[in-house]
Amino acid sequence: MSVGLRMGLSRYPDVEVATVATVSGALAVAVAFAAAESPSRGVHAGAAWPFLLAGLMQPGVGQLLVTLAVQEAGASRASVVLGSAPLASVTIALIFLGEPARWPLLAGAVLIVAGGVELARDRRRPAHVRRRGYVFAFVATILFSARDNVTRWLAGSTSVPPGVAAAAALAGGMALILVFLGPRVRGRLALRPMLPFLGVGVLFGASYVSLFEAYYRGRVTVVSPIVATESLWGVALSLLLLRHTELVGRRVLAGAALIVAGSVLIGIYAS
Repeated sequence: MSVGLRMGLSRYPDVEVATVATVSGALAVAVAFAAAESPSRGVHAGAAWPFLLAGLMQPGVGQLLVTLAVQEAGASRASVVLGSAPLASVTIALIFLGEPARWPLLAGAVLIVAGGVELARDRRRPAHVRRRGYVFAFVATILFSARDNVTRWLAGSTSVPPGVAAAAALAGGMALILVFLGPRVRGRLALRPMLPFLGVGVLFGASYVSLFEAYYRGRVTVVSPIVATESLWGVALSLLLLRHTELVGRRVLAGAALIVAGSVLIGIYAS
């Protein structure tokens, strides 16, 4: 998603329109999944309101921060920071959900922090990369982590199918985005600038539904580290598609490798 956002922003550098279009595309996909799932399991729309509230964190606030992070820091560097989410997710899960703790979790946390330090030491970053983009990405990871734990907690006692839950969360996020950004972007919404981000939103929607399906079946300490491997995918796709603008150097690669290694270590020993 980060690479697609970066490519779209290079043509239409409007973060607010990009956020509205991305979440709109994701919501359409989630609604389609929910509709396909509902005949056999029931809609349970009335019981889905807690997921709607969870969506206020992500994508409500979080997706705007992700888009800002990609614009300010680039796709590869934003992906590396976003890959540190297991550090926050597992910490929340251990404290509030009572998930089991093991000593390798500390080692995994150290690796993730080391990856962040390595990224911060990057001296080859392009002129357009601003360190505030790292801050946007880090705050987004906190929101992602909180959303993940709320989703996992709700999944243990709800009758709402995962597809419906994902659609409700995206609807909540979309509502918040429209409240705050709607009046600002109304005059700028047109198919041509929105089209690239609608495509990104389709991928985002499919991943969002898949994430909810995973949290209905697995613990945060297992699912979140697997999701964190997106760092390597983000860096790899940036090397392939954005080589001349991203300037992915040794420290970015090392940071991604350390964060993914830490996430994998957490996933192995927290499961």
